[in-house]
Amino acid sequence: MDYLNTLHTSLGDWRSLAVTALHVVIILGLTWLALALSRKVLARLHRHMQQDLDDAERIKRLNTLEQVFRYIVTVLITLVASMLVLSEVGISIAPILATAGVLGIAIGFGAQSLVKDYFTGLFLLLENQVRKGDVVEVAGKGGLVEEMTLRYIRLRDYEGSVHYIPNGTIDTVTNRSRSFAYAVIDVGVAYREDIDSVYEVMRTVAAELRADPELGDRIEDDLEIAGVDNLADSSVVIRCRFKVKPLEQWGVRRAFLYRLKKAFDAAGIEIPYPHLTVYAGQPKQGSAAPLPLVLQRQTD
Repeated sequence: MDYLNTLHTSLGDWRSLAVTALHVVIILGLTWLALALSRKVLARLHRHMQQDLDDAERIKRLNTLEQVFRYIVTVLITLVASMLVLSEVGISIAPILATAGVLGIAIGFGAQSLVKDYFTGLFLLLENQVRKGDVVEVAGKGGLVEEMTLRYIRLRDYEGSVHYIPNGTIDTVTNRSRSFAYAVIDVGVAYREDIDSVYEVMRTVAAELRADPELGDRIEDDLEIAGVDNLADSSVVIRCRFKVKPLEQWGVRRAFLYRLKKAFDAAGIEIPYPHLTVYAGQPKQGSAAPLPLVLQRQTD
């Protein structure tokens, strides 16, 4: 009889263990299914919303929000699944939650910068200040936004260096890829040049640039000449600008300066630069020793 009781108890323990293992497997399977389903739902919702958008700026914001929401959903599902598994194996989650609450308060006081990172990142997303694919300058670093989370922003600069910037350190955001940009150009010419003739050459080069099949689509408006911006030591500085599509200001500026240099050479318009002129001194009357050379800086 004792043997039968022992066998019955052993079978009951194994049955309980098997039921617990089955429940854990079911929870893990449902977790995997929920994660896969959430990714599929977010991807389908993203495609559906993107079809109704023709604005590239809003599409970039949608991509950024999808990435953040996917991260949040993954964390929540994993957290719930972990608590269910612990409950199934007989570990009470009430003390864990209480401990987590106290620990959370302690961490909140000790890791205020981390909390600040998440709050700042949340508002950066809600206010649509930064999106994946933008070119921005934050915390003294500039570059292309490759990734944005609630914790940090990852930038890659022109040299290829990658910068990880905690959101809590960001107090000013300079976004260079919103709606349009201006390619601002300062042109220096010699004082003896006729300014009106220089304006005419600049407008001609700008018209040729807009007629270019490759560069014309990047420029949204005609050249805007602000006028003489400065009377410098060696040149008259003329400021102008093009209204261009986002992120095209640097390419348009380089192309305009390249063509303008050739046009100035063809028209005989001088682009001055500082240089030195050497004067050989003459000896005084009755003195055999020559005067020292005098260096005088010429500015035009």
